[in-house]
Amino acid sequence: MFKRFLFLSISSLLLVSCISTKSTIKNIDNTAARLKVVEDAYQITETADNAKYGLDEDFPVNIGFILEANESKFASYYFNALAGPNGEKLSYRKVDTCCPFPTKNTKVGAGTLSIYEVTWEGQSKPVRMYFNFFERGKIMCPKGLSIKNKTTKTP
Repeated sequence: MFKRFLFLSISSLLLVSCISTKSTIKNIDNTAARLKVVEDAYQITETADNAKYGLDEDFPVNIGFILEANESKFASYYFNALAGPNGEKLSYRKVDTCCPFPTKNTKVGAGTLSIYEVTWEGQSKPVRMYFNFFERGKIMCPKGLSIKNKTTKTP
């Protein structure tokens, strides 16, 4: 009985200690408007001024609170709106999660960032992008990529 209590106490302590009590995410804006989705792509109109946007865990792409089961759909809306630096088609895949942070938008009081690896033709090294599906922020194109609807014409 005591061993079980001790095990549960230590496990709980370790779990709680892994989650920071203060978020390090610097670009959360819960007043940011959700972008319109047209033909399975967000209507992104701006490129971020901050070179860290989307490429650093402290400046993730904050999509806003969505159900975990819908993550891939909302990630595809984002990537469908973007292209490589010269209009190249992007390929992407989720490779990891990281960086637990406190949030009021889950029952457990914590969320994690999703890490996606992004590639395009002619690229020498994949780019890792960080996504927050629990908090909102302004959704923009990261520096180094381009907005598809501004670089490619639709027939």
